[in-house]
Amino acid sequence: MISFNELNAQNDKITELSNVLSYLIDDRAVCDTSVTCELFFDYVDRVRMHLDVEERELYQALLSHKDNKVCNTARMFLSGSGEIKRVFSQYLKRWCKNKELRIKDHAQFVKETREMFELVLRRIEDEVERLYPTVRDVNQGWGATA
Repeated sequence: MISFNELNAQNDKITELSNVLSYLIDDRAVCDTSVTCELFFDYVDRVRMHLDVEERELYQALLSHKDNKVCNTARMFLSGSGEIKRVFSQYLKRWCKNKELRIKDHAQFVKETREMFELVLRRIEDEVERLYPTVRDVNQGWGATA
């Protein structure tokens, strides 16, 4: 099972990448570089992997818990994960092709990218404040190894 340290490290890296990319995408010339593109797809892959790991390793115990509050928390985060994946998919169809950024309207790209970053950063905050404490409560002792 994944540890809270690993989950937090994933969240830290996702946050760091979104902060760096926020600066890089502002400059149109820098936005079109291979370095920015590599960082961008690293970000996308890390967000997807993080959501997948949570789905695989956190939600099962919560969804089968006898406390409705715990089940509802799991359902809410699972639903949110699906929504983020849906938004990501639409975003990537609009701005990417074959692991390359395709930016025709730079201002719109920057606007939508910042919105996507904000969506993910709010999710990370919610995980730290609500999901992880719930998992710790349900799986007492898990926090030491997980």
